[in-house]
Formats: sequence, structure tokens, C-alpha cells
Amino acid sequence: MINSLKNWLKSGNSPIARFIFSTLKAIRYFEFPLIRPLHSLLYHLHKMITGFFASIGRALYWTPLFKSRLKNNPKRLYVYSGMPLLLGPLSITFGDNCRISGHSTISGRASSVEAPSLKIGDNVGISWQNEIFVGRKIEIGNNVRLAVKVRLVGYPGHPVDPIDRAKGLPDTDDQVGDIIIEDNVWLAAGVTVMGGVRIGAGTIVASGSVVTKDLPAGVLAGGIPAKVIKSLDHQKESLEA
Repeated sequence: MINSLKNWLKSGNSPIARFIFSTLKAIRYFEFPLIRPLHSLLYHLHKMITGFFASIGRALYWTPLFKSRLKNNPKRLYVYSGMPLLLGPLSITFGDNCRISGHSTISGRASSVEAPSLKIGDNVGISWQNEIFVGRKIEIGNNVRLAVKVRLVGYPGHPVDPIDRAKGLPDTDDQVGDIIIEDNVWLAAGVTVMGGVRIGAGTIVASGSVVTKDLPAGVLAGGIPAKVIKSLDHQKESLEA
């Protein structure tokens, strides 16, 4: 009934159909005329009010809730845009002066005998839409930066065998791998790091790369799979100093 009416309004040739269709379209796209000084003032007022309540919510609600799931009580933890989604068993520790977006997911492998461990160092930045899947252990060193949509995949979630997969069985222990990210690493936007990988200190991984094997310290790496592109000499000098 409703679809027939829509089709009649869109394709009907009668004056009534065209009039009703044009009227409804005008109503749909109606907007209040822009009065730039007024609406500019309202915009800045809106940002101030929403920013104020977001800060209150972060300080009094989201941060304490998130900290209640941690093993420690880090100093100056900045949890913004809500609270990260936490799934499965997890043992999480954070260092001091860290920042994490509420639009992030941290998941622990449910079939693990012990709670999977996530250890994060000092001054770590975890941007929005990061996904951290902890199989047994993931360690992130100091001063690490995870840009938007970074994925650390310590377990796949499903077995390789298609029959087991159809039965809904969990992944097997041999599919699980630890991930170690040493100090001062920068994972750019869209990087995926697979289990069983260590990334050396000071290394930068280019956007969209998939890291399947260890990377040495102080290099720029990229590609699928990620390979060393060049050495970052200034990184090596600072690490040796």
C-alpha cells in the first residue's frame, strides 16, 4: 500500500501527484534561513555546552568505570568520547599519562585458561576505532602511538577447520600469538598487526600495512605484508644515546 503510494507520487503524471510530490520534497528539504552572526554564536555556545557536559561525564563517569576494570590505578588516564568496549576475560594494566578513545574495542579470548593480559606503558595514545584482540598477551611500550583504525590481532576467533567453524567451536591454541610493541613505535592509520609479532623500538609502520612478521627497531616499514622500507637513522641515534 505504502510502496504503491510512493511509486504513484514519484512517477505519476497527474497534476495532483506532481503537486503532492513537489510539496513533500520541499518540506523534506526545508531549513531555517542562515543568519550568520546568530547561528555562529549558537554554534560556539553549543560546542561550549556539549564540551562542558562531555568533560563532566568523562571525569565523573566514564573514567572511573573504565578504571574499575583495570588491575592498577594509573595517573592522568584520559578516556574521551565515552568508554571503550571491553569483551571477554581480560587483565589490563595502563601506565601513566595515557589517552584512549571510547570508540575502541578491547577483547580477550574467551577460551583461554587464564585471563589474557594487556599491558600498556606510559604516555600511550590509542585513537578512535582501534581494535585490540588479546589471545594470551599483548604488551605496548612507552610513548607508543596507535592511530585511527589500528588492529592488534592476537587471536582469530574461529578455527581453520570448516567443520569446527560451522559447529561454532573456538579457535585453537596454535592460532594464538603474543604481540609485543616496543617503546616509541608509531602505527599509522589502518595498520593491522597479527599475532606472534614483535615491533622494535622507534619503528614506524605506514598506513594500511599488515604486519605478519617481526620488524626491527628504528625503521620505516609498510606494505602487505609489511617490509622494511628504510632505516630511520635519527631514531637509532636517539635510542643509542
